Amino acid sequence: MQRIRGNVKRYPDGWGDYHPLTGLMYCSDCGSKMYVHRTSNYKNIPYYTCSAYTKVPCGTLCPSAHRIKAEVVLNLIQSTLQDIKKSLDEDNEAFLHSIQNEMEESEKMEMEKKKTRLTDSKNRLQELERLMCRIYEDMILEKIPNTRYEILNNQYETEQRELSKEIDGLEKDIKRYEKETDRAKKFIRLIERYDNFDELTPTIINEFVEKILVHERDRKGSQTANQKVEIYFNFIGNYEPPKEELSEEEMQKLRRRKKKNGQEKTNFIKTTSIVKQTASKKNMRTDTRRKGSNSNRRNLKR
Repeated sequence: MQRIRGNVKRYPDGWGDYHPLTGLMYCSDCGSKMYVHRTSNYKNIPYYTCSAYTKVPCGTLCPSAHRIKAEVVLNLIQSTLQDIKKSLDEDNEAFLHSIQNEMEESEKMEMEKKKTRLTDSKNRLQELERLMCRIYEDMILEKIPNTRYEILNNQYETEQRELSKEIDGLEKDIKRYEKETDRAKKFIRLIERYDNFDELTPTIINEFVEKILVHERDRKGSQTANQKVEIYFNFIGNYEPPKEELSEEEMQKLRRRKKKNGQEKTNFIKTTSIVKQTASKKNMRTDTRRKGSNSNRRNLKR
């Protein structure tokens, strides 16, 4: 938490302290941090935008601002934690197995590759020891010249140092993975400390949330368009609780909402075309009046 808060900017002039989500929000397209802003309409409503989007020239480092209200993200975190808490209360074992299976699929293949690489590196290290002994004997018996021996020996020593360093890193990663296989249990113990999540405090956010990735809306400029947000929790990563099937009434409401959004867009297009047509008619009337006044002037002169 201290590492996250180390680079947080404090806002003066009555804007208060840093926002609880600052340091956790990231753009899904470019990976840059998202900065908090507050509207200047005396409401101070916080929202986040991609920090790379506004770099000059605007839009070159990131295609869009990925703007999102902070309140929306906070509500999403709260509802997700409440759903997880509900799943835990209903069936603790099923929740544990679902997390472990998801973690195994995402990390098991990577660990298998590292274990295979570790075995190959150790075999190559033993082979280098034999080769170095062999070329030393060949040099003593004058089968190869001293210059050739020095070149080969330096090459083998360099490869030996690199392999030793790589083996050390692989062994640490494998040991860390074996220790962290009980991460699901750690998350369960953490969430069991809270009875409910009716109030989302900065302490809760930093205990549970690792990072948040924000995607751009399906349709820019629309307040009703869908916007994907990925929440990565500590210990379990990007976990989404199983979604309940919608009832027939809820499905109909969802269809009506989508249909309404489509009608609003169509109406906006029709209104724009009517405005353009009205403007063109006004221009035609103005031109006609001008022509009539010009002809009247010519008749008077005559």
